[in-house]
Amino acid sequence: MPRFEYKVVPAPQKGLKAKGIKGAEARFSHALEELMNGLAGDGWEYQRAETLPSIERAGLTSTTTEWRNVLVFRRLRENDTAAFAPELLPPPPTEMEVDAAETAPHISETSDTPKASPVVASPTVGPAPTAAADAAPAWDNGVEDTADVAGVGSTLETLAAARKSAKTDG
Repeated sequence: MPRFEYKVVPAPQKGLKAKGIKGAEARFSHALEELMNGLAGDGWEYQRAETLPSIERAGLTSTTTEWRNVLVFRRLRENDTAAFAPELLPPPPTEMEVDAAETAPHISETSDTPKASPVVASPTVGPAPTAAADAAPAWDNGVEDTADVAGVGSTLETLAAARKSAKTDG
């Protein structure tokens, strides 16, 4: 996703004099044109004009709300686009690769023979989805393979046994 930096500048309040431009409206338009063309030359893209409240002091103890007209510009961040280089990670091992790696004989690290690389099985295209796959619920709770979980895991059983023995001892 591209990242932008934004620039907010006050809108001109009075016009600029220039040769051949007469009238208040033409001078104001010229001031706005000069501001927008100057920022566009630096790579800023005009987005919108906003009228925003600004709370300012009026006297010693009171405040007033002044409404300010601003122009919003944006441009792509140059340093982010040049520095962005995504790292390509290798694909995760499939179940066949993991099984092959577990059953492969281990070679001594001191041996001069090169290590054998795991056998990579190419994925095959399976049959079309069955009616059971179509009958699956339309929502996903984010938990996978819960059917093979029969009870509490061995780690939790060990922890529970340790805590139970600690309570009976103390």
